[in-house]
Amino acid sequence: MSAATTTSQRRGRGGRERILVAAAHLFASQGINATGMEQVAEEAPVSKRTLYAHFRTKSDLVVAHLQDLATSGVTLESVLTREDIPPRERILGLFGPLATDKDPVRGCPFIDAAAEFPDPASAVHSYAREQKLRMVGLVTALVAELGCREPAELAEQLVTLADGAASRAMVLDEADYGRHARAAAAILLERALPDAS
Repeated sequence: MSAATTTSQRRGRGGRERILVAAAHLFASQGINATGMEQVAEEAPVSKRTLYAHFRTKSDLVVAHLQDLATSGVTLESVLTREDIPPRERILGLFGPLATDKDPVRGCPFIDAAAEFPDPASAVHSYAREQKLRMVGLVTALVAELGCREPAELAEQLVTLADGAASRAMVLDEADYGRHARAAAAILLERALPDAS
């Protein structure tokens, strides 16, 4: 098979998926605002016409990227919906390692996206906010299932710990930084249980 044939096939089917893979790589390695649409098209590889046929604007691409992350199961929040893990362990799973030893720590992609699109009315910021509200909703349901007192307030405390730990892990490039917040979260959960005095 010639190089021309391989390139032609790579530019054919699956253009949208290749664009999302390329965008994910570039956004993670250099940031959203530092990544241009032409760079995404080149990395995919697709023509600019194909890129804009799938994503009319960069905001459309970023929202699709975030939606892809949210449904892929690769974000820390995905542990909250796992039925095979007890509720307490799902909550504490928010504080697990954020990367492998060889990968740089990227923190929370939704917080990163909201920071790069600071206008609360922007589509990207709005989607990031939705995901953060979904996260606190999931944690609220789990702490209520455990019988914890004041589940909404406790859930806010727990997600604040998780988001803070993810941010510090990224800044310090320390994948397992969440262990500090996990210890605090375990204490909060223990004190909120009905039999705690």
